[in-house]
Amino acid sequence: MANIYTPRQQRILLITSLVVIAGFIIAGLRQYATAFLGAAILFVVFRPWFHSLTQKKKWNKRLVTVLLMLFSLIVIILPFAVLSVLLVDRIQVYARNPQEILDLVNQLEKATGFKLTTQQNVRQLVTEGASFASKQFPSILGGTLDFVVILGLLYFALYFMFMEEKTFMKGLQRYLPFEQKTLNELGESLKNNVNANVIGQAVVSFVQAILTGVTLWIFGTPDPAFWGMIAFFMAFIPVLGTPLVWGPAALIKFSQNETGQGLGILLVGLIVIINIDNLLRILLAKRMGDVHPLITLTGIVLGVPIFGILGLVIGPLLLSYFIVLMDVFERQNRQQRVEAVADEVKVEEQARQG
Repeated sequence: MANIYTPRQQRILLITSLVVIAGFIIAGLRQYATAFLGAAILFVVFRPWFHSLTQKKKWNKRLVTVLLMLFSLIVIILPFAVLSVLLVDRIQVYARNPQEILDLVNQLEKATGFKLTTQQNVRQLVTEGASFASKQFPSILGGTLDFVVILGLLYFALYFMFMEEKTFMKGLQRYLPFEQKTLNELGESLKNNVNANVIGQAVVSFVQAILTGVTLWIFGTPDPAFWGMIAFFMAFIPVLGTPLVWGPAALIKFSQNETGQGLGILLVGLIVIINIDNLLRILLAKRMGDVHPLITLTGIVLGVPIFGILGLVIGPLLLSYFIVLMDVFERQNRQQRVEAVADEVKVEEQARQG
């Protein structure tokens, strides 16, 4: 029996059906998107290790995959989740009892001589900050089932990415609507962003956080462990970073007439904590991608509200992908113009010869 649709209509309906079904799938999995994005990030991080162990040392593929999954769980996922939960819990404590924050603001006002804000605004800011942190950071205590499901999906996806690596990579090449050169550029951009914002920046942030916490502890700042955790996440922000933590701490010391301690915090911050960033980046240059700070900063502002804490990596990656695709678009348009001019010249030559 003949079909009532023309081939063109069949193609349009096929594409429409694919888009609609994909929309339902995305809508159903949207709250678990971080699991698949996290799996992709871990895949990029551990892929060189996987190749080294399975291809060079001839280890069993399944064993290597399980070992890498356990390593990532113990060294990356659980410490980060626990750190996030502790940070959110402490922020919520400050939200319920904001007097310490109010005292810090008063001391900063005395140190700078400027009226920063009102007590009501500070209370509102602390409350909103606690709410924002609770939404952006993974919460084991607040959503155990979601956390387990996300973690399960993450490692399920990661397992098959490694076990079926060739099929996975061929599938990307087959179904993504890009030329091989564009895929290579996107892959390089992904590697650069993951290296810069996961491997390199995590190491730099951890070292700076430890130095910030120890510095504040040595010079008698209250709750140095909490401010060290704040410094860890602040260190991901280019340019600003940890000075947002130890700078106000030094000003507070000056306002309390503890000039020696305030000067000590400033000197350690300016000489050690800031410069350790540059030193570590030189030492980790082979592992850190070349990502412009403006892309990182803009990407963080873009990514964190959408993807939560994973937005620290995904935001800059999306921005880098946009720039790469714009370059590809410009290059293809330029190539088409050149080909069009060449065709016109060819047609003119044929006309003259005819």
